[in-house]
Amino acid sequence: MSKLKSNKLRIGIEVQRLFRRKKHGMEVVALEIIKELQKIDTYNDYIIYVREDVDKCIVETDNFKIRSLPAKTYFTWEQLVLPAAVKKDNLDVLHSTCNTSALGLTVPLVLTLHDIIYLEKTDFKGTAYQNFGNIYRKLVVPRIVKSCKLIITVSNYERNVILKRLNLPEDTVKVIYNAVSPKFTTDFDSIRLSDFRTSHSLPESFILFLGNTAPKKNTINVVKAYVGYKRSVPDALPIVILDYDKELVYELLSKLNAIDLKPFFLFPGYIPLEEMPLLYNCSTLFLYPSLRESFGLPILEAMACGVPVITSDTSSMPEVAADAALFVDPFNYEDLTAKMITALSDQSLMLKMKEKGLKRAAQFTWKSAAEQLLSVYDTFVK
Repeated sequence: MSKLKSNKLRIGIEVQRLFRRKKHGMEVVALEIIKELQKIDTYNDYIIYVREDVDKCIVETDNFKIRSLPAKTYFTWEQLVLPAAVKKDNLDVLHSTCNTSALGLTVPLVLTLHDIIYLEKTDFKGTAYQNFGNIYRKLVVPRIVKSCKLIITVSNYERNVILKRLNLPEDTVKVIYNAVSPKFTTDFDSIRLSDFRTSHSLPESFILFLGNTAPKKNTINVVKAYVGYKRSVPDALPIVILDYDKELVYELLSKLNAIDLKPFFLFPGYIPLEEMPLLYNCSTLFLYPSLRESFGLPILEAMACGVPVITSDTSSMPEVAADAALFVDPFNYEDLTAKMITALSDQSLMLKMKEKGLKRAAQFTWKSAAEQLLSVYDTFVK
C-alpha cells in the first residue's frame, strides 16, 4: 500500500480500448496492473478513462472510478474527448498506458511507451488499421515524449532504443517489466483440458503459434519452417495458428508446392483471453520467432503453463526468456525447422525447457509491476 501522505493523489489512467472484447497486449498489461493497484492502494483516488465498449472488465471500488467516454474515432477520443475530461477531473497526474496520448495536456503526463517499432520502419504490409495506427503514432509520439514527466517502457532493450532514437535524457525513461497472470498455470485437470480440446476441435498434441497479420510476427517464415519440419518428420505434429487468415496460409502452401500439408494447419479462430491458459496447456511446443518485440509476453505465458518455447535471438526476447528457451534467427526459417526437430525429438530437452520455463516465468509478477508503478505515482505528491 502507498504510504499515508498529507494529500491524496488524483491519478488518471488512460486505456482507451480496455473494454473491447478482443484485447491486444497493451490492454492486457494495463488490465493486470490496474487490478493489482486496486489491491495495494486504497488511499489515492483513481479515474480509469476508457472508450465505451462491451467488455466491462474492471469493477469500480471506493477509490477507483471509471470514466467511459464516447467518441467515433480513436483520434477524436484521444485528442479531443480525453483532454476535456482530464481537465474537468482536476488530476495530479495522467498515465497513458498504450504508446500515445493527447497533445497539449495541462496535467503532468506519465507515458507507457511499449515500443517505437513504427519509428524504425513503416512498410505498409499490415492491415489498413495497423498502417493507420503506425502513421498516427509516428506523428504523435516524437511530440508527446518531449512533454512527459516520465516514460515507462517494458525492457532494457527497448529503453536503450527509445533513448537513442528520441534523444532523451537517461533519467526520463524507466523500465517496469511486464509479467504473467497467475491464471497461466499448469493447474488444470485432464478432464477440463479434454473438454477444451473437444470444444475447439483440437488434437491431443500440437505446435502452437500465435500468428497475426502484423509482419513482425513472422508468420510466413513459420509456415515455411513447418513445411520443412513436416517433410523431415513423417509423423510430425500439426500446427495450430491463431488470429490469421487461413486462406493466406493456403496460398503460401500452394506457392511452396506443399498444398498436401493443408490438413496439418489448424485454425480454431478467436480464443477468449480467459481460455488462453487452457490452449497453452494443451500444446506441446510454442513458437514465438518474432522479428522484433519490446517484451514478448506470450513467451512467459507459455512458460508458466509448462510449455517449451522456441523464440528469437533478437531484440528483447533473450532478455525475457533468459536460458529457458531455444533461440533461433527469425529471418532464417531453416534454423526454426532445425530447432523444432531438435526439441520435439528429445524428451529430455523438452523436460529441461519446461522446468526452466516455469522458474523463469515465476520471476515476473504483476504485483511487483504495480508496486513499482505506485512508486512512480508517489513522486507527484505535492
